[in-house]
Amino acid sequence: MRIAIDIMGGDHAPGEIMAGALQAAAKWPEHHLILVGREEALPVFLPANCSFHRADQIMAMDESVENLRQKKDSSIWQATQLVKDNQADALLSAGSTAAQMATAVLLLGRIPGVSRPAIGSVAPGFPAERVILDIGANTECTPQMLLQFARMGRVLSQVLLKRENPRVALLSNGEEAHKGNELIRASYTLLAESDVNFIGNMEGRDLFSGDFDVLVFDGFTGNIAVKSAEGAVALIMSLIKDEFTASFLRKLGAFIVKPGLKKIKDQLDYQEHGGAPLLGVKGISIVCHGSSHARAIINSVGKAITCMEANFISHLTEAMKVKT
Repeated sequence: MRIAIDIMGGDHAPGEIMAGALQAAAKWPEHHLILVGREEALPVFLPANCSFHRADQIMAMDESVENLRQKKDSSIWQATQLVKDNQADALLSAGSTAAQMATAVLLLGRIPGVSRPAIGSVAPGFPAERVILDIGANTECTPQMLLQFARMGRVLSQVLLKRENPRVALLSNGEEAHKGNELIRASYTLLAESDVNFIGNMEGRDLFSGDFDVLVFDGFTGNIAVKSAEGAVALIMSLIKDEFTASFLRKLGAFIVKPGLKKIKDQLDYQEHGGAPLLGVKGISIVCHGSSHARAIINSVGKAITCMEANFISHLTEAMKVKT
């Protein structure tokens, strides 16, 4: 399988992206990685299962997507073009999410039955991981779009988490059917009448501990919720570190509980979960966190491989044939 990697996208590009790509190449020697970007970003030698595709332009994180058509030599455009031309089976980028989404829609096209693609992420949780979407692709949504997100999230849960009949919930400010704004109330009715296994509303406190498999919300709410959670985790881990290093006895205690603390940190660290598939386009496009380091890129390559091996796009296309 061939995976195109945009080595120029992200806060830590090209260094961390390149490092992650090389480590991924060593981990999966049976797969071929196509490194897309500027030649000066490459190491002196490339592994046998890596090749280079030149792209001299970069779409900046804060750049308008209107510039895409004038930047067809950008790394994100070229990586997506490789998938369109069947020269790659998947792509991943830690660059501008807006640019990645727009390029995927323009070049790969939408799966029939999908109004707008969504970003679906596998999030940590107790007692098990869960799928949450949309986490930032669409700030303005309709009830029909949230129903489509639910159907796409179900497929992602089945493919990545092996859930047979995923339980779908809706994020609201209360469990009751009448809670929420106009969008949520209308979406509740639509989901309840649909073919998805809808179990009702969940509240914000249930994001990582609620008894569901798929949680649906609009991209504006989702992006704020996820980034708030990331900030809270970072703060808590920082506070724990400060407290455990405040004295010799606490340092001794920290040494004893260090394996457990590391396990908790890894479970909550987005770097361990890798990128999120852009759901609804005719190809595998993995959206990585803008702050991705090498470890996140390795895990994102793994996620792309899993999606390819599971024929994810075929399953998603079949699921969206239901009239929406």
